[in-house]
Amino acid sequence: MCRPPRTGAGNHLRRRHLGVRGNQIRFRAFSFRLSQPGGSPILALRHLTLVAALLALCGAADLPKEGPLPERRPEDKPAAEAPAEETGPVKDDEEKARERPKEDERATAACRTALQDIGAIFTDAPTVNDGKACGMEKPVLLKGLPGGVKVEPEATVRCETALQLSRWLEGSVKPSLAAAFPGEAITGISQASAYVCRNRNGAAEGKISEHAFGNAIDIAGFTLKSGKTLTIRPADKDSSLEGAFQRAITEAGCLYFTTVLDPGSDAAHQNHLHLDVKARRGGYRYCW
Repeated sequence: MCRPPRTGAGNHLRRRHLGVRGNQIRFRAFSFRLSQPGGSPILALRHLTLVAALLALCGAADLPKEGPLPERRPEDKPAAEAPAEETGPVKDDEEKARERPKEDERATAACRTALQDIGAIFTDAPTVNDGKACGMEKPVLLKGLPGGVKVEPEATVRCETALQLSRWLEGSVKPSLAAAFPGEAITGISQASAYVCRNRNGAAEGKISEHAFGNAIDIAGFTLKSGKTLTIRPADKDSSLEGAFQRAITEAGCLYFTTVLDPGSDAAHQNHLHLDVKARRGGYRYCW
């Protein structure tokens, strides 16, 4: 326990015991006085400084010799490797085959009747089984569309695809042509791709194309009775009547097909319209 030192003659320190209250310790306090009149203030200040130093030492004497050590910093662990960007599992042939449409006898018969009534020219084509995924159960060979419009070359597709193509031609293409080029008529339609067993955009891996089920047909252009040819090309900013005609039939295509891709959709469709009848939940349509 620390005690204040005695001071010189005439000057002394008076101690007061303040005691302990509760769980709080009250330190002893010291007061200094000058017993001799005219004492030196400088000497008194020195004594006060000495007392303050002693009190600091007394407080320090109660401290532990060693303070608490800081908590050890956790070791840096290597960051977990970021997962690769998910591109989705590549479907194998059996999974792709599950997307292949199953033909209903009644629906197939009704489709052929409607296709005949609208004026399309076609014949039944043999069943196509092209590997585990690709194929069609009851395809048609589409040779011509209503009004004697030739399909060049002839296209092997599902009946539903041929029917919607005929309806699109009658309901949209012919009226749009009449508005843009009065007196003209369509004599031929150029198709760039019908049934073909491949993945989307011809990729080596990934989702299977609707062409592999006969659901899709690509339209590259039209031949007119004057001999003029209207080819599909980027036309979003084309202010000509030909550009307006292409935009009109593209927009209207979504009334008949569930997927419409034009030259503005991506690099793979810069010279044709992709039209397909892929069935989606809730009747969803993708037109771009």
